Amino acid sequence: MGGAVSAGEDNDELIDNLKEAQYIRTELVEQAFRAIDRADYYLEEFKDNAYKDLAWKHGNIHLSAPCIYSEVMEALDLQPGLSFLNLGSGTGYLSSMVGLILGPFGVNHGVELHSDVIEYAKQKLDFFIKTSDSFDKFEFCEPSFVTGNCLEISPDCTQYDRVYCGAGVQKEHEDYMKSLLKVGGILVMPLEEKLTKITRTGPSAWETKKILAVSFAPLIQPNHADSGKSRLVHLPPVAVRSLQDLARIAIRGTIKKIIHQEAMSKTGNGLKNPPRFKRRRVRRRRMETIVFLDKEVFASRISNPSDDNNNSEDIDDERPEEEETKPSELKPDPPVNFLREKVLSLPLPDPLKYYLLYYREK
Repeated sequence: MGGAVSAGEDNDELIDNLKEAQYIRTELVEQAFRAIDRADYYLEEFKDNAYKDLAWKHGNIHLSAPCIYSEVMEALDLQPGLSFLNLGSGTGYLSSMVGLILGPFGVNHGVELHSDVIEYAKQKLDFFIKTSDSFDKFEFCEPSFVTGNCLEISPDCTQYDRVYCGAGVQKEHEDYMKSLLKVGGILVMPLEEKLTKITRTGPSAWETKKILAVSFAPLIQPNHADSGKSRLVHLPPVAVRSLQDLARIAIRGTIKKIIHQEAMSKTGNGLKNPPRFKRRRVRRRRMETIVFLDKEVFASRISNPSDDNNNSEDIDDERPEEEETKPSELKPDPPVNFLREKVLSLPLPDPLKYYLLYYREK
């Protein structure tokens, strides 16, 4: 098996590799990928492979290769407040990254065939919300998952701004997938062994772009042998947030602005992320790769602009001077959760503080 980019030692290094290979091209997508550690979605005994650009499957649990997810995220052109439907939502890894961009007023729904995978996704989502500092850096659109076959979605369901299907779509189901999309919306799916982006430009008008050569396991067809009847999948309702929840969002947003203003007045530059230490060497090469996993094959081809002059050459990364003078310092101190510290310092009753912090463990 091979990966489209080199393996990383941690999540940040994996993202560095994806950026270098031009799979990640925008700041929003980069921030979402860095905010959620891919290893958190692996079973403990398989985490050694989390930062390789490979798909992973164990039973019904499945993660696509990082290069595939990054191409999908870029193609979806996500913005705050949009509605998103993930068909074959799996572990919830992609849905959670999308939720970081959609913000508190977006809609984030997923349909997954296997009930055990739904439970796994809910556990991972709960772990992220309770333990990750990234939860406080973003306004999160929490995903909701339902069990069922995505080819049996109730015809009276709402349409979405963005739709992704994580399994190979047969040509006869193309129109069905398009029907889930609002005018102006974007659908990304594997169609005829190409990762395809379809934009709905009018009630009956579409623009289609082939992104990447891929081969996904095909969608599982509905099985009505037992009852002979279709089992319609009813998506979660689009609910209006409560006044209490809206107040929490507004207060947290105001506190973040105050933190930023205080930092600006002290440094003139606002809050800075701590310096990350880059890997020692980078191998630049043309990205022509096939990844095999059971019945699923991922093929990708993206050329690095520097290939013509630096093909298969090792390039030393530039390093900050302080790293050279402190060879024993391998990693910077963990970032401070300024929002949490600020909330805990406020002269408020403890129950209100905990409510503002979503009763999180950290």
